[in-house]
Amino acid sequence: MESVVPAVQGLDGIVLRYGSFYGPGTSIGADGDITERVRKRQFPVVGGGDGVWSFLHVDDAASATVAAIDRAKPGLYNVCDDEPAPVREWLPALAEAIGAKPPMRVPAWIGRLAIGDNGVRMMTATRGSSNAKAKAELGWAPAYSSWREGFRTI
Repeated sequence: MESVVPAVQGLDGIVLRYGSFYGPGTSIGADGDITERVRKRQFPVVGGGDGVWSFLHVDDAASATVAAIDRAKPGLYNVCDDEPAPVREWLPALAEAIGAKPPMRVPAWIGRLAIGDNGVRMMTATRGSSNAKAKAELGWAPAYSSWREGFRTI
């Protein structure tokens, strides 16, 4: 699925497409909903866990937003860390980082009963993003270049 920013004559805009937020006040924060579900082993790897997610610490979202205000040309910028990762890698790492047991694994057909078709697609087929344009054009780089280091701060 590709995002489209429609062209309107005489109107230019900047679109920041953020990765999945983690850190204070988010669902992947110390008391966040996803973190709690991972602790309770209620957030399993679905199917092969092939869905690739891009992450972004909330502090990095703030610094990228400031950089965009200061330097962005009209257009679309993916704002995420440097390491998109499949669910089968990041979910067990998150569990380990928060001191939880490894996540369970369920077949896609069982996952579909609990989280529906869109949820299964997120866990098995979504594709990560590249931050190359944001880094090159905004002069920005995430302080947490990888979710691996960032998850340890939760």
